[in-house]
Amino acid sequence: MPRKNNHRPDLTIAVDAMGGDYAPQEVVKGALEASKDFNVNIALVGRQEAILEEVKRLKMARDAHFYIIDSREVIDFGESPARAIKEKPDSSIVQSIDLLKRGEASAFVSAGHTGAVVCASLFDLGLEEGIERPAIGTLFPTPTGHVLLVDAGANVDCRAPFLVQFAHLGVRYMQRVMAVANPRVGLLSNGEEESKGNRLVRETHALLKECGLNFVGNVEGKDLPRGLADVVVTDGFTGNVVLKASEGFAEMLTLSLQHAINGHGHFKKATHLMKSIFETMVKRLDYNERGGAPLLGVRGNVIIAHGRSHAKAIKSAIRLAKQTVQPESAAEPPPARPSKRARNHKKELTVASSQ
Repeated sequence: MPRKNNHRPDLTIAVDAMGGDYAPQEVVKGALEASKDFNVNIALVGRQEAILEEVKRLKMARDAHFYIIDSREVIDFGESPARAIKEKPDSSIVQSIDLLKRGEASAFVSAGHTGAVVCASLFDLGLEEGIERPAIGTLFPTPTGHVLLVDAGANVDCRAPFLVQFAHLGVRYMQRVMAVANPRVGLLSNGEEESKGNRLVRETHALLKECGLNFVGNVEGKDLPRGLADVVVTDGFTGNVVLKASEGFAEMLTLSLQHAINGHGHFKKATHLMKSIFETMVKRLDYNERGGAPLLGVRGNVIIAHGRSHAKAIKSAIRLAKQTVQPESAAEPPPARPSKRARNHKKELTVASSQ
């Protein structure tokens, strides 16, 4: 149960407790850790009895601020997104989006069905003015900061104007959340020359040159980690392939480094130094550290976490959600409004936890 005699945080983040390969165990654990460490209030949305079972098992539950919204339905990864959100209005994804829409939560985090999260956000929250498609933005580490790849999977088929809109969304995110004053925009292509790329890339290049952004031209895949641009735009099919390939490479590099350190005795002389370097590299490469990716272009703060998220990744996604709502340079947002339904469920949680 929530802590007693302690001020409840104003910022509430809704978390899809049933979303992901390791839900609800890892999701609940990560959410409670995030509440304690980041001082946020968590609305756990999902099957109440399953969530309560995890809450009672975790010792840190008394140090967290949270309540439960009972949601009986779950959207499975294999379901059609549009059909699922229509046929399962009491699903954890739809109910979480409703909390966000009503202002009872300031952000939403889910490691569940990405397509369902995108569809529910699109239908229930709506798009920002001038935006025709939402886009997923993923932050990649560079030697001096981060580059935002957008779109990373929301739109498989795109037209050139969509990519220009993605560029505007990415620039605004980097300015507001990452404090980059004048983000450089690059267009992902198979060559730096203006003539390179398929038809979509060439048409987008021509539009980006005239759109008023700080466009630096085409960038290749190898340029992503080099930091030649702050925002790199592409279609969702290509972006998702790049994302999955980078995750695979990062996992391979991590395992290879660990094998090299453990398999060579002369490395033991520099154990502490190697361990420090190794942990730093892993932290920058591991998607668990990034946590999730913002869904840009919708009227609300939505963070999409990896389907394989463990507690660490969920915690990181909630940290990103808080950063998106409350950038260091931004004013404090108004506190979320707890609903009558939320208050009732908090009472139920208190009674159930004391039994």
